[in-house]
Amino acid sequence: MTNEAFKEDMETRQLGNSNLALTPIGFGAWAIGGGDWAFAWGPQDDNDSVAAIHRALDLGINWIDTAAVYGLGHSEEVVARAVKSSSHKPYLFTKCAMVWNDKREITNSLKQIRREVEDSLRRLQVEAIDLYQIHWPKPDEEIEEGWSVMADLKREGKVRWIGVSNFSVAQMERAMKIAPITSLQPPYSMLNRAVESEILPFCEKQGIGVINYAPMHSGLLTGAMSKERVAAFPANDFRRNAKNYQEPLLTRNLAVADLLKTIGVRHGVAAGVIAIAWTLHNSAVTAAIVGGRNAKQVDGTFPAATFRLSDAEFSEIGSFLAAHP
Repeated sequence: MTNEAFKEDMETRQLGNSNLALTPIGFGAWAIGGGDWAFAWGPQDDNDSVAAIHRALDLGINWIDTAAVYGLGHSEEVVARAVKSSSHKPYLFTKCAMVWNDKREITNSLKQIRREVEDSLRRLQVEAIDLYQIHWPKPDEEIEEGWSVMADLKREGKVRWIGVSNFSVAQMERAMKIAPITSLQPPYSMLNRAVESEILPFCEKQGIGVINYAPMHSGLLTGAMSKERVAAFPANDFRRNAKNYQEPLLTRNLAVADLLKTIGVRHGVAAGVIAIAWTLHNSAVTAAIVGGRNAKQVDGTFPAATFRLSDAEFSEIGSFLAAHP
């Protein structure tokens, strides 16, 4: 089945209380921030990034998720460059509350959101941001102040909808006393299932949309990873120090990826497609954020927009995970 055929079958899903109808996967712009910042993925060519976004939009993906902190503003600028040179007009999502100084040192603050939104509007070259999200609930004691500003920005029309990322249930409940939450952006993959017990059921009950990030666990479940590749990560790739990329977990995680490759072969899709589809199998998840550093990577993961695991395959993966904790 070609990507064009997958495109024909693509549905959209309403995000929470908004009027945003999202394709099941969106383009994630973390890795295209470049290599010169604390949470980088190594060097990145901007032309490759633009080509990746163009390919995603041409295939029908209708939303892009970025953040001010990705590349310390650079990701937003690259997204703007790509969208301006495309005939497509995707929804643009970005995030605030991670700020940096002249030394490129990153800190968390919910007290600078008004300045941040103006900077993001300028970098993205738009008059309003479709979904504006608090990136991390830090410092915790500033949540109410920050969320109040977010609600004001929505009323003023600078942002159309407001959401949160990495919040707990208790933190969402505090924010909801001030203004409704359109969406939560949590990490969720078969290697990181912490949100399954409380957070996802809460969102589903409250009608809060969920757009999960890292469904392929930062590339670990793409089927393209190996111990040799991990050992060769450049010094400015944050994954070098991530626990799931180190032993004893690395061997187990690569075995999970091998299972996904086996299932993918049955359907003519890559392991990463299976990993993404696994997260979309959860009824609380609206859509998944899928990164791409070049057009080829986008082509490889795009079938996840329509591919669905059978119940038997979902159980097969579940049994393997249970046997290899």
